[in-house]
Amino acid sequence: MGSSIVPSSDVVRDLGVLLDSELSMKHHISKVTSTCYYHLRRLHQIRNYVCRQTMIQLVMSFVISRIDYCNSVLVGLPVSTLAPLQRVQNAAARLILGLSRRSHITPALKQLHWLPIKFRIIFKVATTMHNILHKRSPPYLKDLVTFSVSGPQRRQLRSTTARSAVILRTRTQFGRRAFSVCGPDIWNSLPVNIRLIDSHPSFRRALKTHLFNIAFI
Repeated sequence: MGSSIVPSSDVVRDLGVLLDSELSMKHHISKVTSTCYYHLRRLHQIRNYVCRQTMIQLVMSFVISRIDYCNSVLVGLPVSTLAPLQRVQNAAARLILGLSRRSHITPALKQLHWLPIKFRIIFKVATTMHNILHKRSPPYLKDLVTFSVSGPQRRQLRSTTARSAVILRTRTQFGRRAFSVCGPDIWNSLPVNIRLIDSHPSFRRALKTHLFNIAFI
């Protein structure tokens, strides 16, 4: 670039997210996992000195917040790639409830009312779509999505009253991870009664209940 030589890099950091050259997100997940385990070990040392509610707040602040940060970039990744994050969440739940490593994790997640990693990602994408629909998102996101209600030629269609989003076509698995594709796909998979909720807090509650039922029932 000009008279300077800019060396290439396999991994770069952008707003705290590690992006690798193949967008596999494995470096990012590895870094988040390592940081979370560090804090879990520190919290494990004080588990006998704080009540459960305090431990929940500490775990949410130091561990779960890191798992959830920018987790929408992980949408569409294989379960095997997300598995390290799920193991971190499982370890956090066991720490709070004082369970052994061999304890079955599903009852623990249900007791804490925690969505598994896969559904936390879906939750984040769906809430972003809700913000776009109600004009609470920046233009660079709004321009990626088209809802049926925004096209005058679609006003009489059933998809208009259902607030459906237009799903762009793609031939590759990698392309399905693009927000312009996965966002509308996840949005359209939600029940119509949830998509019709205008209040953002009410939408989040209904969405979490819906995903919780899918994950555990």
